[in-house]
Amino acid sequence: MVRKIRARLVLQLRAEGLSGRAIAGSQGMSRKSVTAVLDAADRAGIGWDEIAERSEGEVYALLFPGRGEHESVFAQPDWELVHRELARVGVTLKLLHGEYVDGCAARGEPAMGYDRFCKTYQRHVLVAGAASRVGHKAAQSVEVDWSGPTMQLTDPVTGHATRVYLFVGCLPFSRYAFVEPTLDMKQDSWLRAHVAMFEFFTGSVPRVVSDNLKTGVIKHPREGEIVLNDAYRELAAHYSAAVLPGRVRKPKDKASVENTVAHVATWVIAGLRDQRFATLPELKAAIVGRIEAYNREPFQKRAGSRASVFAADEQPLLTALPATAFEISRWVHARRVGRNGHVVWERNFYSAPYPHIGQQVDLRITERVLEVYRGQQRLSSHLLAPPGAVNVYRTNDADLPDGRQFQEWDAARVRAWAGRIGPAAVMVTNRIFESVPVEEQGLDPALAVLRLTRRYSAERVEAACQLALSGRVRSPRYAHLQPILATGQDKAIGLRPPRDEPIEAGGYVRGADYYAGGHR
Repeated sequence: MVRKIRARLVLQLRAEGLSGRAIAGSQGMSRKSVTAVLDAADRAGIGWDEIAERSEGEVYALLFPGRGEHESVFAQPDWELVHRELARVGVTLKLLHGEYVDGCAARGEPAMGYDRFCKTYQRHVLVAGAASRVGHKAAQSVEVDWSGPTMQLTDPVTGHATRVYLFVGCLPFSRYAFVEPTLDMKQDSWLRAHVAMFEFFTGSVPRVVSDNLKTGVIKHPREGEIVLNDAYRELAAHYSAAVLPGRVRKPKDKASVENTVAHVATWVIAGLRDQRFATLPELKAAIVGRIEAYNREPFQKRAGSRASVFAADEQPLLTALPATAFEISRWVHARRVGRNGHVVWERNFYSAPYPHIGQQVDLRITERVLEVYRGQQRLSSHLLAPPGAVNVYRTNDADLPDGRQFQEWDAARVRAWAGRIGPAAVMVTNRIFESVPVEEQGLDPALAVLRLTRRYSAERVEAACQLALSGRVRSPRYAHLQPILATGQDKAIGLRPPRDEPIEAGGYVRGADYYAGGHR
């Protein structure tokens, strides 16, 4: 399957002044694909202003009508021949790709770009089990793994020991190494270690070669595509990289980091064995010092050191880091948008556009933000409710239909509703608020009382409040009022004359225009 290029993004970046070369380099796209988008847009006379309000899919269909995901099939070279030719003096993948393109042009066959050519050859090497004829290239890949040996933190008071795990990253060309201590080996720690690693290198690389850990790889079948978890794939895309896990039980696929892990045991763990550390920052500072010394250690069979080779030959070629570091996130799938136009997350409510009511959406949650997605389309974004908050509504006005909009409940609005029921209901509501230390804690129990008007008339609820107030309970609640109404005890009290005022049902109310449109 050929992946669609993000044509809308390409046109947006060109409108911002970027050249085709700059767009390809910053977004990890091939120059050929970027050129194809720009040429198609110029032929059609389409610029950013014409497609600014269109989705990515619409722009692609506009520029390449009738082109589907399964249409493009590139001619495949003889990879065994490519592999043998690379063993000859002076032969490079760049040269062989040029010869391949010329051959495809002569035969009238579609040719793959240079990046795809290199990646496909790399996969051939891995599948065939052959030794690659291509040596490590500067700023092209980084190998990552967990160190087997661990360290520990010791509480100075209790003496309790806490295990510390070591994340190891290595640039194969320079052998420049990075080590990050963590308190666990969970996905968030794995991702944060990658973020710290790229910041340590001051740049990123196109390929991340990892082990087949569940923190990054969901499935690595013998045949078919490798399945990465969403968060790891997002991190790689954020740093313009692709994750290429090594084969299962094939440590030579990431030999550099395997060798570095062994050195870490000597330089870091053994070198710090006589020191005790109470906190993770303290241990991290000590590890930084040891790794700096390790990187400055001269090579035995090569001129210079890891640090000198990295600074001279590799660091200038690294891909520039994005303006902001990757934000750790998690995905929650298949959440249904309720009839009130909100989706529930941890007992709080977040709005989605009303046409999606009743549909299933996916949630992306970071430390500060919750985003609602349907497929690849982001529907809405909200600040997360504070930790421990309950029944908090986050509502974007744009998500609601025309007419009366949702209003968040507060004490004044609750008391106003109680006033429309009667004085006894007001007194019950006031006593509920008086009984809690924080006013917001009284919102839910007060609303539970007032929402009894959805099942019973306002007159009956008012009579039940009167009856409950006459008893021994100073602050009656739903648990006291509901049995009174269910058993009809309120009917012994004379009911008030009917009122013309409408009883507020609370929450979101749709207007006539909404139902006229035929929505459910």
